[in-house]
Amino acid sequence: MTYRPPHIDPGSILIDGPHPTLASDEAFARQCEVKTGRVSGPGGQHRNRVETGVFIIHRATGLEAQATERRSQIENRHMAFARLRVRLAVHARSLTGRDSHEASALWRSRRSGTTIKVNASHRDYATLLAEALDVVVAHHFDLTSAAPLLGVSMSQLHRLIQKDKEAGAYIARGRKAAGLRPLRD
Repeated sequence: MTYRPPHIDPGSILIDGPHPTLASDEAFARQCEVKTGRVSGPGGQHRNRVETGVFIIHRATGLEAQATERRSQIENRHMAFARLRVRLAVHARSLTGRDSHEASALWRSRRSGTTIKVNASHRDYATLLAEALDVVVAHHFDLTSAAPLLGVSMSQLHRLIQKDKEAGAYIARGRKAAGLRPLRD
């Protein structure tokens, strides 16, 4: 077997070490800059007079997320952090071996046979998505060759990625750039 280096997507942010989505909530918050502000729109006087909008920047990557739709700053904070984790999963890549990737303990715990079970709103989704995308990108956006390394079927891998619109669009762009056929929705 000859060595084939993993593909590196020039449009991604390369990160060293463990993916930021693996960090605990407290450690992840320390990696970010959080700002609050007032936003206009529906929600009445409370929303217009109190700083309920939450704007977060991940310092190491510069990726941003925000949440302004709730009347509570605490609810918006939780939503903004969840959105930022998913954005990091989509846009930040940890290098992994093309042929030597070993699925993480979290991935193995969420796998049942060749299926992967996680709701897109669950805290683990961003971490699982990041691992899946790291492997898919290493395989130059070929889900068919990436799926066996993760121990799931190609359709399950596709379904996991398609749970997030931004992740689906990222894979579609990558497949087009690689000259691969688009995936069916």
